[in-house]
Amino acid sequence: MFGKTSRKSLKSSRRPLLRAGLALLFIALGLSALAQSKGAPGPRVDLIVIDGGINPAVDDFIRESIARARNAGSKALIIQLDTPGGLLTSTRSIVKDILGAPVPVIVYVAPSGAGAGSAGVFITMAGHIAAMAPGTNIGAAHPVAGGGQEVKGVMGEKIENFTASFSEAIAQKRGRNTEWAIQAVRRSVSITEKEALKKNVIDIVAKDIGDLLKQAEGRKVDVDGRDQALSLEGARIERFEMGLKQKVINILADPNIAYLLLMAGILGLYMEFSHPGVIFPGVAGGICLLLGLTSLQIIPFNYAGLLLILLGVSLLIGEAFLPSFGVLGIGGAISLALGSLLLFDTESSDLMVDRSMIFAVVGTVSGLMLLLAYLVFNSQRRRPTLGLEGLVGEIGEVKEALKPGGRVFVHGESWSADGDGEEIGVGEKVEVVSFDGMRLRVKRASKDAGLR
Repeated sequence: MFGKTSRKSLKSSRRPLLRAGLALLFIALGLSALAQSKGAPGPRVDLIVIDGGINPAVDDFIRESIARARNAGSKALIIQLDTPGGLLTSTRSIVKDILGAPVPVIVYVAPSGAGAGSAGVFITMAGHIAAMAPGTNIGAAHPVAGGGQEVKGVMGEKIENFTASFSEAIAQKRGRNTEWAIQAVRRSVSITEKEALKKNVIDIVAKDIGDLLKQAEGRKVDVDGRDQALSLEGARIERFEMGLKQKVINILADPNIAYLLLMAGILGLYMEFSHPGVIFPGVAGGICLLLGLTSLQIIPFNYAGLLLILLGVSLLIGEAFLPSFGVLGIGGAISLALGSLLLFDTESSDLMVDRSMIFAVVGTVSGLMLLLAYLVFNSQRRRPTLGLEGLVGEIGEVKEALKPGGRVFVHGESWSADGDGEEIGVGEKVEVVSFDGMRLRVKRASKDAGLR
């Protein structure tokens, strides 16, 4: 009886273990099948989105994406593009990477309403396949200074000739309209997607990614010196985004952000120096200023503009301490505005700070700095209200006759005092003239004076 019971209990104890083992086996088989099903579908196509200015972060992102597509065996890399332009140095690097890419690169100007302006023209034409969505445009690649104005003189002519030849070389490499590529630089021509297709500037007009892959199917492209037929229809789209570092650099490379950081940093540090001990404005200002200076390492800037900004800040500070009757303050505001306009005025980019933002920031910073300086100046001139200095001028009452020494009651406290060479009786009002150590010097107060 005992033996039978033991065998039964042993079998019952094994059943949960058996069930758990079977469950784990089924889970492992399921995960294996799922992994196989993920890798089973047809070709893979990588997709990245560039929405904004062309800068070193975008350059690094595209280079990284091309390498990833090659290592993963992707059939193509799609760059969905919407840009007003950017840095010429970064554009040249991106074009170089695309022209030498080991995988087909499709540049797709999308969505509707997007555009490939300035630097975007070169990137779009460099793609193995150039495509645009309905309602988009491309063009206006004439080189300009950072403020948006034309570069004059011999330097302007050199930059224009170089950029035109750069555009022509890209068009020749991809078998596209070289004449239009030159005119986009020399005359800043801009066309819609329908005109671009008609003029052989692009290859495809596609309403979405699916339509793009369908139309690109079977097209032959030159990849690393070899003709390759694209096999993309029904491909699995893998979308990738910038890494954290690239996102931070991309934000800092925006001239509007860089300008705001510089102004916030200057204002924060000024508030801390004018009101020591507040701490927060100093910490925030220091962080903003360092980030702003980091931006200046990414974006080409004009040293004259930066010096004018520093001069403007110095003049605004000087207005509070020198009797200039507003001359320093007005000069500081003008210098700050001119420096802001010239800060990113360079020939190596078409990035610029929004004019309305400049005038709003200059007005705000100038007003706040002048207001803070005025408050600091007034506080320094104001009579002290604490300590022995604060008792000078106060009215008190004699509690012990001054002969000439005695005691007076001033500001809620009893003090030893001297009557300044005269005898003053108990109950009379006195005014504090000065102090010697912890002893006050007082004089008889006028009859209409009241106790304080």
